Amino acid sequence: MKVLILYSSRDGQTHTIASYIAKQLSVAGTCEIQDLSQVGQIDLSQYQQVMIGASVRYGRFSPVLSQFVAGHIEQLNQMPSAFFAVNLTARKPEKRSPQTNAYVRKFLLSTPWQPSLCAVFAGALRYPRYRWIDRVMIQLIMRMTGGETDTSKEVEYTDWQQVDRFTQDFTALQCEK
Repeated sequence: MKVLILYSSRDGQTHTIASYIAKQLSVAGTCEIQDLSQVGQIDLSQYQQVMIGASVRYGRFSPVLSQFVAGHIEQLNQMPSAFFAVNLTARKPEKRSPQTNAYVRKFLLSTPWQPSLCAVFAGALRYPRYRWIDRVMIQLIMRMTGGETDTSKEVEYTDWQQVDRFTQDFTALQCEK
């Protein structure tokens, strides 16, 4: 089986999650991973399954996500596909599903893509790595939402067991088709 994982990552956590999933999937077959912003032209018919992961920053996904989906909608809807989103809102368990995460819900309602599987993962807070303006803005958002505000800290909120379950569910999709 040949699987493609595409990702759009702003600070690296989505790439980390996509790489982790790719390593798990490589046990069962070939798994390629590519940055969505650098993918260019690609023929999805070379793959049996496709997964796309994207991060949210300031309430938005990168435009490359919508551009890619729009350019490949027919193929995406004809094959087993999955989508996962990564954002800090999902650090709260009640905001960690496609139904309860406002960003994912909005994306899924606005796109003609109907992924077979969808998940929302909590990202990581990496204050020391942010540019000054991002650090200040994210600290303000975290203060308003009851999150970590100490700008000397790095906190990873990703639930790796949730990622494992999603990966297992994705692997099961090939058996259903």
